[in-house]
Amino acid sequence: MINSAVSIPSAPDLFSYRKFWAKRFGTAPFLPMSRAEMEVLGWDSCDIVLVTGDAYVDHPSFGMAVIGRMLEAQGFRVGIIAQPDWQSAHDFASLGKPNLFFGVTGGNMDSMVNRYTADRRIRSNDAYTPHGAGDKRPDRAVIVYSQRCREAFSEVPIIIGGIEASLRRIAHYDYWSEKVRRSVLLDAKADLLVFGNAERQIVEIAHRLAKGEAVDSITDLRGTAFVLKEFPAGWSEIDSTTVDTPGKVDAPSDPYEMKTEASCADRSTQAVQAVPVEKIMRFVRPSKADRAHSVIRLPAYNDVKDDPVLYAHASRVLHLETNPGNARALVQRHGERDVWFNPPPVPLTTKEMDGVFDLPYARVPHPSYGNANIPAYEMIRFSVNIMRGCFGGCTFCSITEHEGRIIQSRSEDSIIREIESIRDTVPGFTGQISDLGGPTANMYRLSCKSTEIESACRKPSCVYPDICNNLNTDHTPLIALYRRARALKGVKKITISSGLRYDLAVRSPEYVKELVTHHVGGYLKIAPEHTEQGPLSKMMKPGMGAYDKFKVLFEKFSKEADKEQYLIPYFIAAHPGTTDEDMLHLAQWLKANGFRADQVQTFLPSPMATATAMYFSGKNPLRKVTRDSEEMFVPKGIKMRRLHKAFLRYHDANNWPLLREALKNMGRADLIGNGKKHLIPSWQPQGTGETAPVKRAMGKAPGSTFRTQHTGLPKLPQQPVTKKR
Repeated sequence: MINSAVSIPSAPDLFSYRKFWAKRFGTAPFLPMSRAEMEVLGWDSCDIVLVTGDAYVDHPSFGMAVIGRMLEAQGFRVGIIAQPDWQSAHDFASLGKPNLFFGVTGGNMDSMVNRYTADRRIRSNDAYTPHGAGDKRPDRAVIVYSQRCREAFSEVPIIIGGIEASLRRIAHYDYWSEKVRRSVLLDAKADLLVFGNAERQIVEIAHRLAKGEAVDSITDLRGTAFVLKEFPAGWSEIDSTTVDTPGKVDAPSDPYEMKTEASCADRSTQAVQAVPVEKIMRFVRPSKADRAHSVIRLPAYNDVKDDPVLYAHASRVLHLETNPGNARALVQRHGERDVWFNPPPVPLTTKEMDGVFDLPYARVPHPSYGNANIPAYEMIRFSVNIMRGCFGGCTFCSITEHEGRIIQSRSEDSIIREIESIRDTVPGFTGQISDLGGPTANMYRLSCKSTEIESACRKPSCVYPDICNNLNTDHTPLIALYRRARALKGVKKITISSGLRYDLAVRSPEYVKELVTHHVGGYLKIAPEHTEQGPLSKMMKPGMGAYDKFKVLFEKFSKEADKEQYLIPYFIAAHPGTTDEDMLHLAQWLKANGFRADQVQTFLPSPMATATAMYFSGKNPLRKVTRDSEEMFVPKGIKMRRLHKAFLRYHDANNWPLLREALKNMGRADLIGNGKKHLIPSWQPQGTGETAPVKRAMGKAPGSTFRTQHTGLPKLPQQPVTKKR
């Protein structure tokens, strides 16, 4: 029977399982990538083979290393096939037939985001590949790898996971094909999909398969999706239109009464054509017993792919069901089959987080790469991840959909042990820790003041439109961590590179002082994303007032520390809800404040993100979605997206012809001229503009797409900047 919980339940400790018999082989210096390495370890076969689109770096920032070491700690023999040649099944059979299953991921990034820019141009490099080579993984890697695994050994179960599978688990808009694609579980022809940080699911799956359980009988694990062969007995089906109505619907009825065999798609279509809006169905909160065996049926794939309003509605309902404490199972029809999505996994405890990060990682790339440079590894080589999750809920971001909004923090002792390990064992350490962070820099140990409220809450953000009164914003534990870490022998400097949530930081001036005085390397990156309320409200980001408050504190404490330091703001172009006028006002703010964007970030609609639903539908799923609900302006088309990007780079002469045309059309020709009050000049330098050669977009590491140079100040170092989202 499929299990669903009423509140955040307990779960078996990750390290409480009885070890598999192969534990006797001990710990491998690296998980093997060849038969020769297996023979050295004394293995005749692998129990589990993990296939990944990234190079194998045995470091806790690389997903396959975490999953591999976690399974090894359970006693299983785990092999790695990294960046295989996908043109045939040969590489996928290189380690032999796995005894239990193939685990398949596209890598630390969605393969399409990794391979293509926001302008749909192929990137010239890949940060997760030796020497940054850009041709070592296929488009839609999870699908391709799974198909090759099936060709290699047709009878071996295939479990897919990682961020690509996680964000594509449901019918999703795909920016690169400009259509709604069905669940990746079906296209990959996999047996099971695990979403989120998958330690709990993958450990349970491995032990159950090792005991002889059939993979198709594993239907009770939180954080998994599977194809449903028949609807389970004892369950009540709730039409999603009763949870949040996508249009005009029939009069209220019992959501648990199964009167007909009509599909959700049929009911949704009928509902939209039905009665007056004043008869909108209200959702009746079921009892705890009912909730434990209730599943919400989303509109079918065949409907959402052709109906943007139903797509936005399905996205909204999905995001309402992401809290492990109250989320219900979801089901969605795909043709003749149902795909079932269990509630999200239970967050890891601090003890479990410590256990995951204390596993015996080598912290370096596999020896087979020799001295090859792997850019993503170089970026995180001396950094430490102190937490997971994010309760910010930014609509363009996928962290919440993947890692969840409940913060999972490591203990201070575990973090200190990792810093000491870096100091003592990682080649090239010079005394500088490049980051103590994670998805955000300053959510460490922040949580809801009440576990009861936390388990019942459905708010998509704890900090928008204002910081929730129930949120603990005490930065004292983080301050204590910083102080203890920088006092370690051999540690000369610790910088904070993760994205800072500055609206939280201003709640703790002591934290800002600690950060600015000791942990800023000349400049600090923060992300207002925009200056105008229209787009900010669609991003669920705070207004510029919070930025101004932080700026005052930053400059005050920098002056007290006698340091010349600068704030470097990030902004997004062409986000849903952004008009040409919004971008013009942002450009004027940039010029007035002396900022020049070196590289800019254009909104990229990633799978499952709320902003992607906005992009596809033109509706705002932050509110109830109906046929008559708020219509949004969405900047689409290459010319408009380039214009919005050009406003961010108003100082670039190549953009001036496009901006002149736009300003004239907007009735703002008064901003064209050669004075200080003008945005762009009326003259054009020779060799620039439309006659200038078009530069091919260079591939960049994910998130490293925006730097700014403050005019009148020393030029900032031209190095990759990581903004974790």
